[in-house]
Amino acid sequence: MNDNVNNIFQCSGEITQTDRERLLHQKSCVIWFTGLSGSGKSTLAYALENLLIKNGYTAYVLDGDNIRSGINSDLSFNPEDRKENIRRISEIASLFANAGIITLVSFISPCNADRELARSIIEPNIFFEIYVNTPLPICEKRDSKGLYSKARNNIITNFTGIHSPYEIPDSPDISINTSSSNITKSITDLENLLIKNHII
Repeated sequence: MNDNVNNIFQCSGEITQTDRERLLHQKSCVIWFTGLSGSGKSTLAYALENLLIKNGYTAYVLDGDNIRSGINSDLSFNPEDRKENIRRISEIASLFANAGIITLVSFISPCNADRELARSIIEPNIFFEIYVNTPLPICEKRDSKGLYSKARNNIITNFTGIHSPYEIPDSPDISINTSSSNITKSITDLENLLIKNHII
């Protein structure tokens, strides 16, 4: 435990999240894409970001690989570090949401408990879980990063879907199989989710 925790005092200015949302003409939220490596999470996140920006909204993608290349570069893929990986990105996404930004998070996040932790940190009413449920054989066939091949040959370990389980979300807001649903329909479904919840 941090010995200085009792000496930390949160502070805030006069500007609220509502003020920032009013300035940006949108409601903030976190769209959390979860699924196996190669399922299409980042492709969907960046396509949705592109659509939102073109339509005048403020959006930003927090991608798992990018975060692990910087802020979380000190973390491994063991269960404890994976949990910390999700905790950190959840705190970051919460800050982005407080700034009024539509935040798109693309993380494998294989454990239900960790995704529930993210929901609790971010606030349940602005957290939307998108399960990219592309089947493992399709993800492995794509293998755009060569990770499945390395996992099958035990060059890398603790790989989700091969060495480590992926826990299917109990009740995602949307489920998308990128092997059977084209990107245009998928992005339309995501856009409709934002409209239905008065985000845009």
